Amino acid sequence: MAGKLSKINLNDYKPLREVIFASLREAIIVGELKPGERLMEVQLAEKMGVSRTPVREAIRMLELEGLVNMLPRKGAHVAQLSVKDIMDVLEVRACLDGLATSLAAQRITEDEIKTLKHVQGQFANNIEKENLQGSIKKDVEFHEVIYRASRNDKLIQIISNLREQVHRFRVIYLKDYHSPKDIVNEHLSIIEAVTAKDPQLAQNAAERHIKNQQQAILKVLKI
Repeated sequence: MAGKLSKINLNDYKPLREVIFASLREAIIVGELKPGERLMEVQLAEKMGVSRTPVREAIRMLELEGLVNMLPRKGAHVAQLSVKDIMDVLEVRACLDGLATSLAAQRITEDEIKTLKHVQGQFANNIEKENLQGSIKKDVEFHEVIYRASRNDKLIQIISNLREQVHRFRVIYLKDYHSPKDIVNEHLSIIEAVTAKDPQLAQNAAERHIKNQQQAILKVLKI
């Protein structure tokens, strides 16, 4: 599969710096550009078939998102994933997902339950085939069905603000987790609770899912 840092489509309607920004951000999130790796403007510009100026602008945008650090006399580097970063983000996400899933258990429609089960089936199929990108995509879709079913726009907005940081951790989690079938079972527990319209059971299942993810990621990073 081709990497994210291929030649840029110059016919894109977006400003070039935003197209480059999106490509670099995706490369960081999926691990093509690794934590601590130096971002060389000249090399990136050549690889993407553009000039250095929009690459420099994109790197500054990534710094504002916290995905890149500018180090004195060393230039731009992909931000490291610290244990504290993971603890901070996933502690917040456990609370937010717990609330969203509790609300979804009260407000979800039958059509949304069908969609949730369908997406979960696709996720399990990708896990079985060891399709990482497919698993990541369906994991995102699974949780987004729940967020929408919460019917709380402010909550959805707050969760969305954590999207990129969570996605970085999700790649580590799904790529290196020793027993991905456990994730499938955790999703099924969430579906069972939501289908039963049990807010407390749903909240507990969602929080347990994220806390297990937290422990799995910490274990991988320590290794």
